[in-house]
Amino acid sequence: RLSRSGSHPFVASLDHIGPFARRVADLAAVYDALQGRDPADDFQADKASERTGNLLERGLEGLRCAWLGGYFTTWCDDDARAAVDRVAHALGADSELQFADAALARSAAFIISASEGGNQYLTDLRHSPERFEPHSRERLLAGAMIPSAWYLQAQRFRRHARLAMKSLFSQADVLIAPATPCSATPIGAEEMVINGQPLPVRASMGMLTQPISFLGLPVVTVPLRTASGKPIGLQLIAAPFNEQACLRAARALEAMGITDARVAESAA
Repeated sequence: RLSRSGSHPFVASLDHIGPFARRVADLAAVYDALQGRDPADDFQADKASERTGNLLERGLEGLRCAWLGGYFTTWCDDDARAAVDRVAHALGADSELQFADAALARSAAFIISASEGGNQYLTDLRHSPERFEPHSRERLLAGAMIPSAWYLQAQRFRRHARLAMKSLFSQADVLIAPATPCSATPIGAEEMVINGQPLPVRASMGMLTQPISFLGLPVVTVPLRTASGKPIGLQLIAAPFNEQACLRAARALEAMGITDARVAESAA
């Protein structure tokens, strides 16, 4: 529903606008203010505005919640699983659902973002390569060389995956999943161990959000603290254009004192 006009483009078929806020009411207020059809954005969905701020205090009334298992509980550590358990209990979730194509969705998202991003900036990469951070430059150059057949297949798979996810929303209104495989890593860390496997931090922190953003689903990511006090994020995922559901779930957690949006203390 939100126009991307005026934002810096990267991947036309995946780009989206997502505001940040410390309070759910502020998030809903910004979201409601940004809604509205914008003729300058050809990719914006043709959907009427639906206000969410006045629905926040309805809480969990009528909302069915479940957590995503499989890929989403395998590729995370004990802190992330504990966060899911805590939120699932608070929201009254009593079932686990499976998005069987999650790993493939992540791979397809990478193909699309790399291909579109590489071609978006190919001229700049050729004439001003020094303007790009080295890792980003290498990734974009590689993406520009991805065969078009791979890209088309990834887009076809996207349609299939959306149908698969749609069936889950016949069973639940809000799906709970970790936002990251672990809590915040130390500054400068290059590797983390998840499910017994060493993974690169930079490439792996988005492995649980990529399958969801690939499908274009509305999500509120809420901040929590682990038992040791480290920050960790959790996704509250809703069906397409059902933004009010994930906002209401987030507000319910906030009212219970489950979420924690404290500002990090300065190291100085």
